[in-house]
Amino acid sequence: MSLITEKPTIAESPSLLAQQALAQLRDRLNFVLRGKERVIEHILACLLSRGHLLLEDLPGLGKTTVARALAQALGGEFTRVQCTPDLLPTDLTGYSFYNQKDKEFEFRPGPLFSDIVLMDEINRATPRTQSALLEAMAENQVTVEGIHRPLSKTFMVIATQNPIEHEGTFELPEAQLDRFSMKLSIGYADRMHERLMLKGQSNDAKQNPAGDIPVMSLEQLTALQQEVASVFVHDCVDEYLLDLAHATREHAGVEVGLSPRGMLIWRKLAQAWAYLHRRDYVTPADLQDVALPLLTIHVFGNNNRLPETIEQILKTVPVPVYPQKGKIS
Repeated sequence: MSLITEKPTIAESPSLLAQQALAQLRDRLNFVLRGKERVIEHILACLLSRGHLLLEDLPGLGKTTVARALAQALGGEFTRVQCTPDLLPTDLTGYSFYNQKDKEFEFRPGPLFSDIVLMDEINRATPRTQSALLEAMAENQVTVEGIHRPLSKTFMVIATQNPIEHEGTFELPEAQLDRFSMKLSIGYADRMHERLMLKGQSNDAKQNPAGDIPVMSLEQLTALQQEVASVFVHDCVDEYLLDLAHATREHAGVEVGLSPRGMLIWRKLAQAWAYLHRRDYVTPADLQDVALPLLTIHVFGNNNRLPETIEQILKTVPVPVYPQKGKIS
């Protein structure tokens, strides 16, 4: 345990209007995905950190529903792509066609030019098509016929895959997985919330009449993301993050440890997690709270024992004593 003498504190709470919009967004997502508050918090952290999300779960548990609800609540353009082996890269990026009327070539943008893109069953697309996502997710642009075309400032990929069906699928390569911020599983709702689903099926419109009305503009989201990027990270937290990253590379149960890109994503997620809990500084606990969904996609080893390995790493790496008083410098 290391003690820090310089002790930062909360300078100012995030703007009230931003927090109100964020609270409405949280309420909207919790309404459409009942009983999954922690999953929603992780989705919001991914969104605020400008990350991309992989949902790995069984069909019918709300993956598409929550992605669509997120896009509607932001007033953004939502596109769903059903991945199949015959899907081509140009089906995602777009292509140029000859306009007979104007007698010139015209670019027709693909679904990647939306704000929220749902790649349903991404592992059913061929590696060639999966690779079309790499540039988009890493650089927020696509290159078509040698021309770089920027994507939306709030561009986010939410991909899904079924963990039990492997016939006719193509496993995502490590380079592809490393572009996602986290992997989440929604899981079954408990009995109480499933009963609420049954009762509310016929009158959801009455309970939630503004279900398709945006609660936050894309401009507000961009402002929130900028605030998240400015959340303070003390040197002791950065050192703790480095210790955790190196521990993943040295653990016997890990074949491929955390990459530098994964470490930077971890830091951004921790900033978003702190912001969601109304703090303008990151604590070691914030890193721990987003560790499992991040490391399960950025660290490679025995998949069945990976959560246990991550838990061991979090328990063995010494946690710094984070200060509670003082001034942020």
